[in-house]
Order: sequence, then structure tokens, then C-alpha cells
Amino acid sequence: MDDQLRRGRGRALYEEIRARVLDGTYGAGARLPSTRACAEERGLSRTTVSAVHEQLAAEGFIETRRGASSRVAAGAMSATEVRRGGRGDRQNPSQARLSAFGERARNLALPGAPAPAGHIDFRYGALAGADFPTLAWMKASRCVERERPPRLEYSDPRGDPGLRRALHAYLARARGISCHPDQLVIVNGSQQALDLCARVLLDPGDLAIVENPGYRMAHHVFGAVGARLLGIPVDQWGLKTGLLARVRNAALAYVTPTHQFPLGAFLPMPRRQALLNWAAQTGAWVLEDDYDSEYRYSVRPEPTLQSLDARGTVIYIGTFSKTLSPVLRLGYMIVPPQLIHSIAAAKQLADRHAASHAQRTLALLLEDGSYERHLRRIRRLQEARRTALLEALEGHLRGRVTVAGASSGLHLVTWIHDVPGDREAELVAEAERERVRVYPLGPLYLPRRGADIGRKSAGLVLGYALLNPERIESGVRRLAASIRRVTARS
Repeated sequence: MDDQLRRGRGRALYEEIRARVLDGTYGAGARLPSTRACAEERGLSRTTVSAVHEQLAAEGFIETRRGASSRVAAGAMSATEVRRGGRGDRQNPSQARLSAFGERARNLALPGAPAPAGHIDFRYGALAGADFPTLAWMKASRCVERERPPRLEYSDPRGDPGLRRALHAYLARARGISCHPDQLVIVNGSQQALDLCARVLLDPGDLAIVENPGYRMAHHVFGAVGARLLGIPVDQWGLKTGLLARVRNAALAYVTPTHQFPLGAFLPMPRRQALLNWAAQTGAWVLEDDYDSEYRYSVRPEPTLQSLDARGTVIYIGTFSKTLSPVLRLGYMIVPPQLIHSIAAAKQLADRHAASHAQRTLALLLEDGSYERHLRRIRRLQEARRTALLEALEGHLRGRVTVAGASSGLHLVTWIHDVPGDREAELVAEAERERVRVYPLGPLYLPRRGADIGRKSAGLVLGYALLNPERIESGVRRLAASIRRVTARS
């Protein structure tokens, strides 16, 4: 290798490190690889790498010390200063060429910033970190770590066979579900289950029935693949299945029959049968999202749609995000036999399979009873939080609110009599000033029903799984003060 080539490659290394410091990839204090490791990886001599480091140090980009790794200097130019005129700003993102799916996805909002420290956050979907069964999980995880599989390879896209067997037995005990383990597909949370169903079952222009109001992430998934959404209104008994008679060309219907999101209704047996009969007559699929059925406080368990389905029209979706943690990204589907291969193949295209270690750990918790012991404990905690929220609403807002959907789940809906629906955003902003974060009901309706919201009371979706009873009481007290100020202005 001639000297000119060595100088060229040394120069390239210098430019690369300098650029990474300037664009913030290597932040202040970040440790650089040792000259020995860098030389071996790049095929350079240590003398060349050392010369590069010395030049960068002389220019103030890094700091070097004998016997220690070089680190990025604290005074190096910040990423913000460089990006102000960087190459990424030269093209308007709106001019980037995207597929039709990409265009639809670009219009979706990403999650907002979490509530600031000190705020009382009634967010739905978040769990308290202290509720996670840390000791049981760590014990099972160590057992999995001690396993020495003879081969490290991609697994069955449907999921770990041991987890599917354990989950099959658990669902039979807990939910009375009868299926074959081969029908179970382990997914990265219920959101991936919805995405797989959308990709496998919907073409652009197909009609998808959804609850209105309903789970917006499901609406977004179906809309992103080009489906047309038809919102069927929800009343105190759930989806108004009587309105389905006039719909004959839908590809699927997405429902949350055990605890309708967000209003909390339980779909009674006559409507369940009507939904299944409609699906059998029209050839539509039914997606049953049983997202938080583990939490039942004043209602008895009823058969799932999947258990009642004799014609193979129901795809059942469950998740561990509401009982263990949304961080784990573990959910499951029960798929009719005729769809098993298609769903498994779509899962393989998406990500091969869910993380194997987490699957095996969960399987052990299901097998030795740890998961069900955790469920009994967490159910008591959530019921205490629910009770605290109901008592706080009664104590601070008696006669001014109506509560819906409190018989099960991890959230409830509060209708505020004195605040019209078109002032929900104002109320949310006022509560934020009281350091309370609450979530309006209006955005969960399909856009074309926006006019109807203005003729109703404002509604808030209040989750309680993240808070202890003391914080819940304090949050409702602050919310009551916010409501008084909003109503005073009108």
C-alpha cells in the first residue's frame, strides 16, 4: 500500500470524525475508539490514526490524554449551529417523492411530548413502573439467558412454540377461548396486529367499518392502506349493530366489544350475535380487539366474539401492554385457519418474528403461574385507583359530570355538563395551566362528525393506571378549579 493511499485514507478518517462531531452524532464527552481498535478496523497504521487524533485535538474537536481514550471536546461546535445551514435543509420535505402510503402516513401526527415533571397526567395507555413484576420477570429472564440453544437462527414468524402453547392454555382458562396453538400469532403489540390485518385484508378503496367514536390508531392504520372508513355510532350498549343491515360491501369491521374504546360500553349478546350474522352474510371479517378485558370490576365475563364464532369470521387481538408493559411490545392474534399462512407470511415480511428472549421469558411466567399472580395483584391496584377517581369526581364535581365506562378497563369518560363540546380544547389548556394533563374526547370521533361534538357536553378520557390515589384526588381537585374558570368565562 503506497504512502499516497495511506494519506488519502487518513484524510477520510479525519473528515469523518470531524463531520460526526459537527453534526452532533458524537456529542460532547463521547469516547472515540482507541487508536489500536480504529487502526485494526480501518486497515490503517496506529501512526496514521494517532496523527488524525492529534490534528483534531489541535483544532479543538477532541481531547486526548496519554493512556486514555480520546473524547469529544466540550467546546466543539453544537449540532444546532451546523444544521442551521446543513445539507438536510436544502430540500423541502413536502417535495420528497413518496408512495401513496407514505403520503397518507406523512399526515399522521406523532406522539407529543410527555407531561412535564410535576404534572398529574391522566394519560390512558401508560402504566406505573412500580407495578411491573420486576422480580418475577428477572428470574424468568435469567433462566432464559442460561439456555444454550444449539443454533442461533430466525424463528417461526408466528412466535415461539412454547409461548403459543402456554398462551393457548391461559386463554382457555381466563377467557374460555377454544383454538389450536397454530392459530396463535405473537406480534409486537396489538398495533402490529392491526397493521397486518390491514395489509392482508384491505385493498385501496375497500370499506372498513369502525366504531365512532373509536380507537384512532386503528382508524389511521386502515386509512393508511387506502381503505374508506365508515363510522358506525356507539351508544350505551356499544356498536349500533342495527345500522349494519344497510352495509353490504364492507371488507372488515373493527370492534372493541368487551370495553368499547373510549366510551366503555359492553356489547350485549343480541348485538354480538347480530354482528356475527352480518359478517357471515356479507363475507366481512370481524377484528375483535380485547385490549383490557383483564380488568373487570362490576361486570361478569361474557363469551368473546371469537368463542361465539362458528363460521371463522373473527380475528381476535390481545395484548400484554395493559397488564405488563407497553415497552415490551408483546401482543397476539387468534387467526381463523384459512388466514394463518397469509398472516404469518406478512409477519415474516415485516420483522421476521417478535423478540425471542422476551417471548421465552413471558412463556415461563405463564407456565409457572407468575403471570396470573401478577394479574390478581395488579387488578386490585387498578380497582383501588378507579375507586379513588370515582370518589374524587363525586367529591369535587358532584352533579356537574356524568361518568361512563367505569365498570372495567383502565380509563373512564367524564362528560362535563357545563362545558360544551366545542370548548374541550379550552378546558384542556386551562387544566394544563393547573399542571394537570387531561385528554379530550372530540379527536376520537371521525372528522365528519365534528359538527355533532359542538352540540354535546365536553368529554374527557381519564386514565388512572399511572397514578396513585393521592395524585388522582389532587388532579381532580385541580381539574374542578379549571372547569369553574372555563364556565365563569361563559
